[in-house]
Amino acid sequence: MRHEFQPGRLIAGVVQLVAGVLFALDARDRLAVSVWVLLPLVAGGLALAALAGTVAYIVRRGDRAEPTGNRDRG
Repeated sequence: MRHEFQPGRLIAGVVQLVAGVLFALDARDRLAVSVWVLLPLVAGGLALAALAGTVAYIVRRGDRAEPTGNRDRG
């Protein structure tokens, strides 16, 4: 692998892409989209991305916390 999988960035990118497409369709008068639809979409998507990123960070940190061979056996 070239880099770690980052689900938060994936979710944020997809949500922003969807919002951009909806905005472009609205600008071309092909679809009527209210600002009150786009704002919660973007805000909710960013919140979901933050949650996914935090969970992924916690999982990755837990995997690197302590190797199994170095436990204290006292």
